[in-house]
Amino acid sequence: MGGSRISYSSVQFLTFFTSLLLLPNVLSLSNNTLPTLPHRNRREAIEIGIGIGIGIGIGGGGSPPPESPPSCSPPSSGPQPCDFENILLYRAYKVIQKFKSTITCDPQGITNSWQGYNICSTYNGFFCGIPPSRTTMRNVASIDFNGYNLAAPTINGFVDQMPDLAIFHANSNNFSGTVPDLTKLPFFYELDLSNNILMGSFPTTVLPLANLTFLDLRFNQFSGCVPPGVFDIKLDVLFINNNNLNQPLPAELGRTTAAYLTLANNRFTGPIPSSIGQACNTLIEVLFLNNLLSGCLPHEIGLLSKATVFDAGTNQITGPIPLSFGCLMKVEQLNLAQNLLYGEVPDVVCLLADFGKLANLSLSSNYFTSLGKSCWKLIERGILDVRRNCIPWLPNQRSPEECGWFLKQRKYCPVSPYIPCHIPWVHGGGVQSAAAMVAGVDGDRDKAPASRYSGYSALHNGHGP
Repeated sequence: MGGSRISYSSVQFLTFFTSLLLLPNVLSLSNNTLPTLPHRNRREAIEIGIGIGIGIGIGGGGSPPPESPPSCSPPSSGPQPCDFENILLYRAYKVIQKFKSTITCDPQGITNSWQGYNICSTYNGFFCGIPPSRTTMRNVASIDFNGYNLAAPTINGFVDQMPDLAIFHANSNNFSGTVPDLTKLPFFYELDLSNNILMGSFPTTVLPLANLTFLDLRFNQFSGCVPPGVFDIKLDVLFINNNNLNQPLPAELGRTTAAYLTLANNRFTGPIPSSIGQACNTLIEVLFLNNLLSGCLPHEIGLLSKATVFDAGTNQITGPIPLSFGCLMKVEQLNLAQNLLYGEVPDVVCLLADFGKLANLSLSSNYFTSLGKSCWKLIERGILDVRRNCIPWLPNQRSPEECGWFLKQRKYCPVSPYIPCHIPWVHGGGVQSAAAMVAGVDGDRDKAPASRYSGYSALHNGHGP
């Protein structure tokens, strides 16, 4: 018989996925909860965008297992189906025990609980729910191994054999091998494999996961390029920092729906794609820092009207700062330090500290030669850092020899006067923001981002960034 299509009501999906929200410790960023996303509220993310009456095809054909007590075979040495709540949990037990036999290190004794017949209540890291395809039969719906420090040569044959799994979080373990093919898991929507020892090229097995909203692969050993298709997944969160990824970022980057995009601490080359402006309705935090990016800053960055963090520090980016950056009305952390930027620091950017939300403007270790009128007072307030530049009469600047050498180099980035927004303090009618009038720590503005921003928190390995 060919594969059948089974249609589930939105109520069934909502019941199943809402129950997952009540499970403890399922969010890998539990110590730094992500704010409500602008383009998709959390309930919509849980419902996986199925809509009412949309069928979901399940490969393999046939109907779900009958909702009747499992029968017992003649006595044998091993557990029997009738020992379990239902046949689904008996099958899950077999998968778990097989995986358990491959674990080479368990410093916390987690797997000692993986025995007996009550998977849903006594197995550490396993949580159950009733999937939309059934009315009473529970199955393993979420696995949370965060911080367990388990070691195994592979998770293939384990995660991919849990047919009703929706969430797999395994931050801070020692799993190696590759990412399994999860396309046969119709309810799957969150994958966290951060801080493991997975390796090889970027796992293309995640690309067909149309329901995926959370993908965290940071602190592994993935290498090579990032496939363009990853930016077509309807993600809310994409963390791939601290790997060995390289080559230019694909032009498709602007198609991402992610609100939190962290690409830091890799070896990406080439320019920041100008398509980034297409993400203006969703992108809140984006981290490019500590790569090998080059080229000019695209003026399209100024279109990111919802961005609170933009960090491209420690790269090889050159040219002047486009005036369009004056449109970043919600940006709080703007870091362009340790690059090859030059020219004047635009007055419209410095005014964001008074009329926007700018709390930290890091431009140190570049080659700027002058400051806009409003920038000088930001130095006094501790908001602007322009140490190690080429600005006359300021202390802690580069030597005349360094500045002279750089000035002789060929410059190829044009000055972009384009401002894609109405700036009230330039065109008239500006009112000072409340953020600019609030005193910061010790009379200064708070410049410590790690405790407040999801993207910066993702730069820390270990459980609960």
